[in-house]
Amino acid sequence: MTDTDAQAYINDMARKRGYVLDYHKIMAKQDFPVLQAANHVVSAAYLDERTLDRKTKELIFIVSLTVMRASKGHIQSHIRVALDLGLSPTEILEAIEIALPEAGVVAFQTGFEAWRDVVGAEGIEPTVVAHEGGSGA
Repeated sequence: MTDTDAQAYINDMARKRGYVLDYHKIMAKQDFPVLQAANHVVSAAYLDERTLDRKTKELIFIVSLTVMRASKGHIQSHIRVALDLGLSPTEILEAIEIALPEAGVVAFQTGFEAWRDVVGAEGIEPTVVAHEGGSGA
């Protein structure tokens, strides 16, 4: 494979997914056949039209990445795609909240912080003296 083939592949991945991760870019140049193999699995499970629609799959991806405590940037890429697909910030938050009973508050906070930063959600500050608790993530 040539660099031109790898570039075309990355561009196609970006069009189909709506994002590419750093490892996709590096693997395209360093080990293109393995990137292609990994992408085929993702396409079959996530991108290809089957029974579940893309919005549903995107919510499942966001929750699974939250539960696995994936990187903030990885979760955010899926949140942005979900928004692009027409899901509301509230729908995405509700999906992330599903992580609470099964994975706990710490895992939830991973997805919540990613969501908060993407949608620009603001909170309410206490009007009484309190220690700063941080983001929790």
